Amino acid sequence: MTTDQEPQSNAAPDLICLGAIAGAYGVRGEVRLKSFCAEPEAIADYTPLTSEDGRQSYAVTLTRPIKNGFAARLPGVETKEEADALKGLRLFAPRDRLPALPDDEFYHADLIGLTVVDTGGTELGKVRAVMDHGAGDLLEIAAPGASATVLLPFTREAVPTVDLDARRIVADPPEGLF
Repeated sequence: MTTDQEPQSNAAPDLICLGAIAGAYGVRGEVRLKSFCAEPEAIADYTPLTSEDGRQSYAVTLTRPIKNGFAARLPGVETKEEADALKGLRLFAPRDRLPALPDDEFYHADLIGLTVVDTGGTELGKVRAVMDHGAGDLLEIAAPGASATVLLPFTREAVPTVDLDARRIVADPPEGLF
């Protein structure tokens, strides 16, 4: 129901996070790159990617698949230390360079921050993150006044309506979840 995308972003709404650098790979300046694209290797199709503030641009070249991502080269990064200095850097592409999604798919960035209400209109909280641990997407919802969050399955049964224009989600959560 969603297209892979890194949770939470403070980037401009016209930027979508497509990946993150997880540190150095080897000693010759390659980086470990995590891709958040539905087809992981597609991240290279959107290069150059930018930093969250849009000030830095990175021409990403994938060199080979590795565990949990890719080894990649960035121009100007020649040493392990330079690659390690980029650890945690999230990489973005302008929304208009990404494909349009079918009606039942959403970029994670579009869901974060939406208000979640039940079928009676009672507010349940706000979407804090979208996660996928292998069995399908989950919405992490921060309930008003609660310190703990609730994980709601992002399925048609539990989430019958996503209204991006109204910035809200109508949920029909399983009994006892909230």
